[in-house]
Amino acid sequence: MVLVNPMRGETRTTSDGAAGAATLSLLQAGAGLFGTKIIVAGESQLLQLPEQAGASFVQVNASGLYLWDDQGFADALEASTAGAIVLGGAWLEEDVFIAALEAARRGYDVRLPCDLTSPRVERDGAIVLDRLALHGVLATTVRQLLLEWAVFLNDPLLKHKVGRLLS
Repeated sequence: MVLVNPMRGETRTTSDGAAGAATLSLLQAGAGLFGTKIIVAGESQLLQLPEQAGASFVQVNASGLYLWDDQGFADALEASTAGAIVLGGAWLEEDVFIAALEAARRGYDVRLPCDLTSPRVERDGAIVLDRLALHGVLATTVRQLLLEWAVFLNDPLLKHKVGRLLS
């Protein structure tokens, strides 16, 4: 899971108050269930994230536009043995778009949770999502993502835990 510039400007995560915090908490809880870390890149300050979130996040000092050129990011991703990348943040039509295209080019299965992603210019959001879909990048939500992941793994206990988390 990768968040690019999660504290930049007014993203849904920072501007929706309780709803944004709940989505971020849901992502964090899901990461805990699946035993994965959340890589945070670009403009972020872990101190601005919910206090309990710090343990779930790995900070890399990379710009979203140059994410794949950063050795810290490459090392964090390699350590995860990921075949799929969940990518969100700001700005959708800039940093997130370029990072998602590069992930798809490198053969990753890319999911983009729209509830953790914001465009700089609202009217550009739909255009970018259409373009990303042409490259196999699928828009989703954190809730849909966690449910899909649990069903895909076909682990009855994990499905039960995710079901309880989402209820």
